[in-house]
Amino acid sequence: GKWKNKERVLIFSSRGINFRTRHLMQDLRTLMPHSKADTKMDRKDQLFVINEVCEMKNCNKCIFFEAKKKQDLYMWLANIPQGPSAKFLVQNVHTLAELKMTGNCLRGSRPLLSFDPIFDKEPHYALLKELFIQIFSTPQYHPKSQPFVDHVFTFTVTDERIWFRNYQIIEEDASLVEIGPRFVLNLIKIFQGSFGGPTLYENPHYQSPNMHRRLIRLSVAAKFREKQHVKEVQKIKKKECKVLIEEDPTEVVFETPGEEKPVEIQLVKPESKPIVKDKKKLRKIQRKKQRKLFRTE
Repeated sequence: GKWKNKERVLIFSSRGINFRTRHLMQDLRTLMPHSKADTKMDRKDQLFVINEVCEMKNCNKCIFFEAKKKQDLYMWLANIPQGPSAKFLVQNVHTLAELKMTGNCLRGSRPLLSFDPIFDKEPHYALLKELFIQIFSTPQYHPKSQPFVDHVFTFTVTDERIWFRNYQIIEEDASLVEIGPRFVLNLIKIFQGSFGGPTLYENPHYQSPNMHRRLIRLSVAAKFREKQHVKEVQKIKKKECKVLIEEDPTEVVFETPGEEKPVEIQLVKPESKPIVKDKKKLRKIQRKKQRKLFRTE
């Protein structure tokens, strides 16, 4: 057959990503034979420059990984150049080498895409579903692809996040074995244009990583302040004078005083007690003395 659907996806990142993001990006490139690579983009460049890079690479879709503060990872999925584009916060990243799953699939094979039923109910999820289909599905008769379907990409919505999993289809009993990679996408915004434009949807449940870290710091500080307050209260209680309870006169009613003994003053020094030695030793000494006298006589 002829290669009609000529979708090409540019997968690259900004500078400052860590090793796990780099391996995840490489895993996506191996799983998507219709993808292309490019050098890392400088942080100072604006995001709309990516449209020109995609045009030079002859790509009409883009997956861009943006790193911030060397700890937060954001993913952009965009349709070049008209839009729309979606920005996600990537969480719980696990790569192929890290997971060591037992499943395996043919390199370059075409995947099946499985979506949660929620993607057909909500309008913003329906838009994301179409974007995922156009980006992650390998075009039929692609020169680098294989004419086999042996793995499944699943997109599940749980806890207001999109969970990505990759499973292998086993021919014997049609069961699924996970291959990897796996990651969680937390939707931030959907824009009308490519990497910008009017905001079509904003996630009300999204909490930025900076705010999350700030709340953790505030909770730790509140616990510390509470401990200090308890210590200060204890110190104040110790310093306060204890309230003296008045004596009850009825407590002494049944007490009977004991007989008073006359005070004896000893004027003479007590005699020293003789030191009692061992009787056997005394006898031995006496015998020795007798023997000496007997020898001298």
